[in-house]
Amino acid sequence: MVILLTGASRGIGAALVQSFTEEGHRVLMLSRNRSRLEEVADSCNKRAQRNLAVAIPFDLVDLHNLEEELISNIRKHTDTIDVLINNAGQLIRKPFEKVDINSARRLFETNFFAPAQLIRICIPLMKGSRLKHIVNVTSMGGFQGSGKFSGLSYYSASKAALGNLTECLAEEFRQDKVKVNALAIGSVQTEMFAEAFPGFQAPLKPSQMAGFMKWFALEGQGYFNGKILPVSLATP
Repeated sequence: MVILLTGASRGIGAALVQSFTEEGHRVLMLSRNRSRLEEVADSCNKRAQRNLAVAIPFDLVDLHNLEEELISNIRKHTDTIDVLINNAGQLIRKPFEKVDINSARRLFETNFFAPAQLIRICIPLMKGSRLKHIVNVTSMGGFQGSGKFSGLSYYSASKAALGNLTECLAEEFRQDKVKVNALAIGSVQTEMFAEAFPGFQAPLKPSQMAGFMKWFALEGQGYFNGKILPVSLATP
């Protein structure tokens, strides 16, 4: 299988690359952090003893200006994408009234508009796949009815928007047999979590969450479509 994964240079994303490549799957890795992205790719390829992890440095905030460049880079490596995982995310933890509009817009660009546009780009590349699964990584912060935390209003709102888009696109792509689901992730001990909740210890490591997400990406479309599934032991 060929997986296109964003946010692949650290945390859950890096753990997902390792998990997929260990089973022989090919991963096209997107991240703006070139050095860390290439480190993860090199490490995974050495473990797999094959070049299965492909680093594609790219800042998704620039997607609306550099769409053709990204499509060209993807097509250098594959004509078919089986799974798209929109894992990249940005987090701002500040009181609502202290977040300026430019910061809020950039957060929504990363957490909502970039995943939406990447889905649009990838749909033609998924038509030749038997799997056709899009997985949007949201957050318990954006899950309706869950506990909320001060200072995460824009982050939570952007993840809620991505979840709602998931439900809409599952219906829109039904005739194309593309399944679209979202995983609302709870506390995982990543760098982003540590920045948002210093001093807290999450119950799961990135590798543990990645193991579940790998299974869901490859098998979950056989059980779910248009669903936002909470995957959480704690928040935080």
